[in-house]
Amino acid sequence: MENSLVAVLTLVLCLFASQICAQFAVTLTGNSNHRPRPPDVTLCAQLIQSAGYHCSEHKVQTKDGYLLALQRVSSRTGYIKEQRGPPVLLQHGLFLAGDVWFLDSPEQSLGFILADHDFDVWVGNVRGTRWSRGHISLSDKDKDFWDWSWQELAMYDLTDMISYINSITNTKIFVVGHSQGTIMSLAAFTQPNIEEMVEAAALLCPISYLEHITAPFVLRMVNMHLDQMILAMGIHQLNLRSDWGVNLLDSVCDGHVDCNDLLTSITGENCCFNNSRVDFYLEYEPHPSSSRNLRHLFQMIRKGTFSKYDYGFFKNLKLYGQSKPPVFDLGRIPDSLSLLMAYGGNDDLADVMDVQHTLKELRSKPELLYLENYGHIDFILGVDAKKDLYDHIIKFFRSRGKSSSF
Repeated sequence: MENSLVAVLTLVLCLFASQICAQFAVTLTGNSNHRPRPPDVTLCAQLIQSAGYHCSEHKVQTKDGYLLALQRVSSRTGYIKEQRGPPVLLQHGLFLAGDVWFLDSPEQSLGFILADHDFDVWVGNVRGTRWSRGHISLSDKDKDFWDWSWQELAMYDLTDMISYINSITNTKIFVVGHSQGTIMSLAAFTQPNIEEMVEAAALLCPISYLEHITAPFVLRMVNMHLDQMILAMGIHQLNLRSDWGVNLLDSVCDGHVDCNDLLTSITGENCCFNNSRVDFYLEYEPHPSSSRNLRHLFQMIRKGTFSKYDYGFFKNLKLYGQSKPPVFDLGRIPDSLSLLMAYGGNDDLADVMDVQHTLKELRSKPELLYLENYGHIDFILGVDAKKDLYDHIIKFFRSRGKSSSF
């Protein structure tokens, strides 16, 4: 019974997790040369400047007191242009951080590619990730530090990062989001005045509804309400690099689950993921998130809604003034905000039917890019993503850019 509980809890931690969760379990239990990154080293120094690109670190304070790291990246030319190209913010997904946009070669990584095409690249890192562990009054060891879900990431982290970039550049920005980064984006775009700061957005594996996900392990854990069990156990931070997380992964891969198959069972079959680079990816991924964030995602799957966090009848009345959490109305996204939505036929998380549901509720008609053989990972770490996807993103942004340099 105890071993079964350990196994299912581990699977919960892997849900929606780092796209390399399966290999991560094997890596941290002694079968690779994994080297954890020092906590005081910046993303600029670790991945971007070492590749020859200009990079500067910025800090954004959210309205609820979190201190977020934001990196600004430009091309490998010998000088920084006084007149930069259009700003673009890269927003990562769940259990990832801004480093995910730079994990492959400069010819394959979207962050480097955009910089080489003269975009003014800004890299977001949400609260709780390794690069954004600060708060004006809380320690990351306090349970209150982890009292948030993607709702706060949308309403505070993303919105405040966009506002900061807009104030620095004095121009509208482009946004690229992947997976949870698209949930954050779509929720934020429903808020007033966002169109004053955002020119257009490219949403990769777009998610606002999760009613039709097909990942079998995810569905099993959702139906067992294991998100509630984790919170009941007093676990507020989900950190697969902690001793607790490593022990769980060790246990589940020791005769309980075939970790080589776990990745596909969660994300869908990925056509173009470079397995030979897994050890390098694991020097950076995965990053922590909160248990409440996981529960909010599971609520979306169970109820088929794109809504704020459900606290229960009485607390909903207190906080929202109604018994059920308010929905995010996609019809409030202005049609002046241009959208590109790229989705895959093998993605078990951003299901095609849920993407169609999102499209029906939008006022505008986004530009669509359907990649039949792509799974959830391929959009950010696929070896063919430049020609299949990134070139389309650049063309889309250029067609909507106001800069004379374009």
